Amino acid sequence: MRNTRALTMIGVALFLALAAVVVAAQWIAGQSASNSNRVAVALLDISMGARITPELVHMVDWPASSVPPGAMTDPKALEGRITRSNIQRGEPITEGKLAPAGTSGGLSAVVAEGKRAMTVRVNDVVGVAGFALPGNYVDILVNMQSDSGGDHTVREQPISKIVLERILVLAIAQESNRDDTKPKVVNAVTLELTPEQVEKLDLARSVGTLSLVLRNQIDPKSANTEGATKSSLLDGVPPSAAPVARNEPSPPAAPPAVAAAPPAPRPAPAPRAIDKVEVIKGLERSSQQF
Repeated sequence: MRNTRALTMIGVALFLALAAVVVAAQWIAGQSASNSNRVAVALLDISMGARITPELVHMVDWPASSVPPGAMTDPKALEGRITRSNIQRGEPITEGKLAPAGTSGGLSAVVAEGKRAMTVRVNDVVGVAGFALPGNYVDILVNMQSDSGGDHTVREQPISKIVLERILVLAIAQESNRDDTKPKVVNAVTLELTPEQVEKLDLARSVGTLSLVLRNQIDPKSANTEGATKSSLLDGVPPSAAPVARNEPSPPAAPPAVAAAPPAPRPAPAPRAIDKVEVIKGLERSSQQF
């Protein structure tokens, strides 16, 4: 009897313990499900301008308190979408990294709304020795002859001036990958500009020589410069204060001064008159002077 009662008590205790474990597991699972969301993340590295396929995405549980803004929770809504920037493996896929629905692939999907993509020809010097990579910001410098403004008496002189600032580099040559940090010397750079900036850049490359100036990506300050001219380069004064050379006839040179004639020598003083007396003594004659 005692053994039966003991075994019964042990069985009841094991049953209650197992029931408590099951209830606790269900409660924890319920709490975890209520505090997390299913978020789409990249299964592989996805490059900019690529089309998303189901093989590139998988769903993971993400804490509800730290879900990134715009995170995609429906994998079907991702099919066929085009990426606007590179997405790393394991990174959540957000709406901000995707082009609008219905956009076709290619560089056009990367251009921001209201912007334009324009390509300019560069070389190893103009292209900052290949360090201007996709995702970098550059300033554009033009070297040209200053405009005389219709006044033909003003002599034109070369000037270098920053005409566009903080321009995003979209692609170099035919590559738009932003992961590679190695410099690449290419012959063309594609920039993202507003329509007004496109017009200025097109005019600048037709009237002068362009140069790209690499700038800090987090520096938003504008460089308010007057440009550099030969006068400011040599004299160290701003172009506005530098005198402008004019094609005016030079005034006639003053005639050389005539040397003054040397003064005439003074005449020698006339000899003073001397009294002379002739003395005659018999046959002898002599003169006496006083």
